[in-house]
Amino acid sequence: MKLLMVDVDGVLVHGRPSDGLPLFTHLERDLGLPLDVLQEAFFKTYWPDIVIGRDALEPRLAEVLSEIAPHLSARTLIDYWFENDSRLDHGLLEDLATLRAGGTKMFLATNQEHMRAAYLMETLGLSSRFDGIFYSAAFGHQKPAAEFFRLATERVGLAAGEIGFIDDVEVNIEAARQVGWKAMQWTSGSTLRQAIAAFSA
Repeated sequence: MKLLMVDVDGVLVHGRPSDGLPLFTHLERDLGLPLDVLQEAFFKTYWPDIVIGRDALEPRLAEVLSEIAPHLSARTLIDYWFENDSRLDHGLLEDLATLRAGGTKMFLATNQEHMRAAYLMETLGLSSRFDGIFYSAAFGHQKPAAEFFRLATERVGLAAGEIGFIDDVEVNIEAARQVGWKAMQWTSGSTLRQAIAAFSA
């Protein structure tokens, strides 16, 4: 395996830094916005286009908040969102660093919109730990679409069989295998050692 693709949410990042709970656990208490209202007005309606780059997060969110929470700015909610969804698995990061130091290229492969992709790389510092990021808003396709995996394969210039992949979502693993990647589903308790052994089996 010459290159490893790593998913973000559910693999590298696990909720709130303080306790690992879901990022919007106390949204209503903290910002005065019920989660079910945000889900219905924003995520169900606009997120599918935002996550593949057909719409922009901040202006669309500002429009929605003007209707459902006029006391709240889009920037305030975005900052709250990103900061509360940034608990890194430092043990996994250290194992990945060791593998990378041995010559394995390392990329993130994730469903993200543009602003959080930048936050992950710049604010959380993942740009120093990975050789790059492939994400849905930049590709115009999200996992598990085959086109996501095909585009990522083309960008790295390697045969699909030389690419390893860890992700917590089963359908993403199956889609990656369909294009020839060596893939293992990441679950609680998984280790990088197990993944590498699975890739070699």
